[in-house]
Amino acid sequence: MSELKRTPLRDFHVAHGGRLVDFAGWEMPVQYRSILEEHKAVRRAAGLFDVSHMGEVDVRGPGAGRFLNHLVTNDVTKLFPGRVLYSPMCYPTGGVVDDLLVYMRGADDYFLCINAGNIDQDLAWIRTQAAGFDVTITDRSADYALLAVQGPQAAAIVQSLTGAKLGLVKYYHFSEATVAGVHCLASRTGYTGEDGFELYHAASDAPALAAALLEAGTPRGLELAGLGARDSLRLEAGYPLYGHEISADISPLTAGLGWTVKLDKGCDFIGRAALATEKQQGGARKVVFFKTGDRRIVRAETPVLDAAGAVVGRVLSGTLSPLLNEAIGSALVAAPAAGQPLAVDIRGTRLALHPVKPPFVELKRQG
Repeated sequence: MSELKRTPLRDFHVAHGGRLVDFAGWEMPVQYRSILEEHKAVRRAAGLFDVSHMGEVDVRGPGAGRFLNHLVTNDVTKLFPGRVLYSPMCYPTGGVVDDLLVYMRGADDYFLCINAGNIDQDLAWIRTQAAGFDVTITDRSADYALLAVQGPQAAAIVQSLTGAKLGLVKYYHFSEATVAGVHCLASRTGYTGEDGFELYHAASDAPALAAALLEAGTPRGLELAGLGARDSLRLEAGYPLYGHEISADISPLTAGLGWTVKLDKGCDFIGRAALATEKQQGGARKVVFFKTGDRRIVRAETPVLDAAGAVVGRVLSGTLSPLLNEAIGSALVAAPAAGQPLAVDIRGTRLALHPVKPPFVELKRQG
């Protein structure tokens, strides 16, 4: 078995009691104290996440903007320096290669954040598609570490360590800032549904920055949080996870991400024809979110049944919502069944799936 990759904070996690697991080939903390308590801390106050396993890519050159608008489904022309755009990038079939963040630093100067498990395939795809465009693609993943501070107290915690006026940085915007003496790209984004910042910085600075954030945040209720809480938080917020709610087999339209697909943005883009057809004719399947009124977790790949007991789909994600104290999840079902009564069988017990339009809980920050 190949050796697991490590972030610059691996020793920090061990020193603070992190339970390390294999996540997409990375040795990452799944939890510290308890997933339940870490989840609640983020909703109540703040959590500190190491997401340094994510990939970073520079896209630069006179053709950068035109290339990115061809690459992704959302409209890159809406960006300006300091703005962030969320978008899927698709195959010609309309299936998703990955979902990513596009940062515009300046004219002809963009920066992408891509998913950890997809770095190699994403880079290969991006470089192949860049043929014919005046653009340079540079993998910067090893150069950066990334810390996310998320929760109602997150902005105040980061603000206490910088002279930058973070209150001027709006949601899905970013700014340069020196935080605890570390130069950062401070992005007002996140994967929890709460307010917060994601801090991109030099990998070598990660231990010092993490220690400073933990020290400043602890009096305000901040706790270290791992991948377990990150997943339950994102599902409560209704955010997709690649390989679950979106994949090579599940288009953005099927996933309910139609707002990211700009068919009329004034240029062709990869997957446009297939997505236009799906929008016009309607998709054969639909991603739905549900809760059960029961604490038993409905695991991914569990068959979804209609009222007659026929299989009409499968569960994509499932967890226990710490705030609702019941199982929540998502499922991919045949479109005609999406508005009908659905259920699953859990060890001989039939549980009804109650449809929910996410988020599952009231959030202070949505998007």
